[in-house]
Amino acid sequence: MVRLKTRLKKELLSRLGDAFPLPVSEIEVAYPPQQSLGDLSFTFPFKLAKLRQTNPRQVAQEFLPYFSGLGGVERAEVAGPGYINLYLDRKAFFRQQLESLDTPSLQPEEEKIIIEHTNINPNKAAHIGHLRNACLGDTLGRCLKYKGEQVEIQNYIDDTGVQVVDVVFGLMELEKKTLTDLENIKDKLDYYFWDLYARTSAYLASHPEAEVRKAEILKKIEHGQDPEAALGFAISRRILRAHLQTMKRIDVTYDLLPCESSILGLKFWEKAFALLKDRGAISVADKGPNAGCWVMRLEEEEDKEKVIVRSDGTVTYVGKDIAYQLWKFGLLGKDFFYQPFIEEDGRTIWITTTSPKKVPVSFGRATKVYNVIDSRQAYLQKIVVQGLKSLDYFEQAAKSIHFSYEMVALSPKSLKELAYEVSDEEKDKSFLEVSGRKGLGVKADDLLDRLEEKALAEVETRNPDLPAEAKLAIARQIACGALRYFMLKFARNSLIVFDFEEALNFEGETGPYLQYSAVRLNSIFRKLEDKAGFGPRELEFLLSEKNMLLEALPEAEKRDFWDLVFYASQFEESVLHSILSLEFSHLAKFAFNLCQKMNAYYHLYSILGEENRDRKEMRIRTIFYVREILKKTLFLMGIPLPEKM
Repeated sequence: MVRLKTRLKKELLSRLGDAFPLPVSEIEVAYPPQQSLGDLSFTFPFKLAKLRQTNPRQVAQEFLPYFSGLGGVERAEVAGPGYINLYLDRKAFFRQQLESLDTPSLQPEEEKIIIEHTNINPNKAAHIGHLRNACLGDTLGRCLKYKGEQVEIQNYIDDTGVQVVDVVFGLMELEKKTLTDLENIKDKLDYYFWDLYARTSAYLASHPEAEVRKAEILKKIEHGQDPEAALGFAISRRILRAHLQTMKRIDVTYDLLPCESSILGLKFWEKAFALLKDRGAISVADKGPNAGCWVMRLEEEEDKEKVIVRSDGTVTYVGKDIAYQLWKFGLLGKDFFYQPFIEEDGRTIWITTTSPKKVPVSFGRATKVYNVIDSRQAYLQKIVVQGLKSLDYFEQAAKSIHFSYEMVALSPKSLKELAYEVSDEEKDKSFLEVSGRKGLGVKADDLLDRLEEKALAEVETRNPDLPAEAKLAIARQIACGALRYFMLKFARNSLIVFDFEEALNFEGETGPYLQYSAVRLNSIFRKLEDKAGFGPRELEFLLSEKNMLLEALPEAEKRDFWDLVFYASQFEESVLHSILSLEFSHLAKFAFNLCQKMNAYYHLYSILGEENRDRKEMRIRTIFYVREILKKTLFLMGIPLPEKM
């Protein structure tokens, strides 16, 4: 559809010539409210009438002759107060859609895009909120790659921050454990530190004198001094591996793991600090609660200031984030060293290091950056952008996009499913919010485990004769699809209240419903091959035929065929709209609506039992086209396609 609209606008402009006063960007092609009114609608007569101070319908009548004979257009007519509506040549349109299935029409706009997402502190297990971040960031990456963009996925590892300091404190001061003891812990380490982090946070809250030791640990970790630094490194790396395994369960992966320890070790911050200081973007506060700190005054609120470097010389998150953002755009004049961290399905995930190494990869130097971080971090993201502006990097500041989203909570039913013990103060709440510091919330792996258990029970009921391994593989795919669709179907600034029953329902607006619809389409083609000998070769020949007998369909079916095919053709527009708005609920809704239309069509019009050859072949082409569009949509949302359901 994107290709068709672009061609129609260009062809129309070439006919109108230089006398037409509107640029191509002002020529909007919309959809009429009803199919009977046409397929596409040009609205420029309204803008032109405003310029001329005349009637839009008169303008539409004047320009109607220019639409005569437009390629792929059967007829054009003036409608309503001044629309020019087009009726497409449906046979030609469908043939073109089939022929262009493998050639996306979206065009790249950037040289390179970096997406930073997930960013779990490597001090405890991932929780349900991290799953939303990863699903959003991964889907954005998939859509941008489909669009043709060069995309690099990064997962920032804050391996020297205060959260890691807390668990090092807990291990050394509360558990009295050393690096050797850490290596002997047999428990799932990210779970072990989930509990230790909560205990340490409670201890520090009730023992303010312990902050002295905590500050000492922070400084030693930042300066690479052992045993604290060695413990922090070992903890963060082992937990990072656990996080990657968790994310692999929902088919999320990365290109690079930039580490905060590398930013500090390679003096990234010192370079950024010098740049900011030279420009007067930061200054030392001489009074008030921030006395002795390097601060940045906020451009929108000059009476407020943000601490960039604490009075003890340690750097805040936002200071390191500014340095990191400068590096992403290739503006720092410094680079990381890199080494392989893990092999995953035949590809390498790289991690930064301070040790000079020659490797055949390079990262960074983006022209646009998306930071996928929850809405609570909006203020800090503004500070990062202000840091770029203060150095006159206005173009890069404009292309530093905060992809924000709201948190995820759990419904009371979901809490019960996970055997979560609700405290007295939580009893009357309609949902529970996550707090890793308090140890509240649900670990991502526990949630995925329960989803898989429930999906497996459904698979065993529907397919009792399948081998156990096949059942488990399907259950994992269903669980992944259920989770990912649930995380995408809501507007990103909506608080999600996760519910197992809602997510796993095979009917309604859910991932399993989409998967079931795709499985059903695949089943039709298997049955065509098994029962009618209509295999891949026959399908290829059928699709290559130029003469499609659309007229063989009854009038009612022609309308339903066109409603289904025309809607499916809007797939790329939905992708583009989702990218531009950063609302992947649009893509989720498109997929759901497509499945509804397809299932309604299949219910009305038999394929296997149809005796009229021309009708049967038209229906086969139709469901093939819809299946291919649905497969593309599912892939972009990261929803796997099971063999059976």
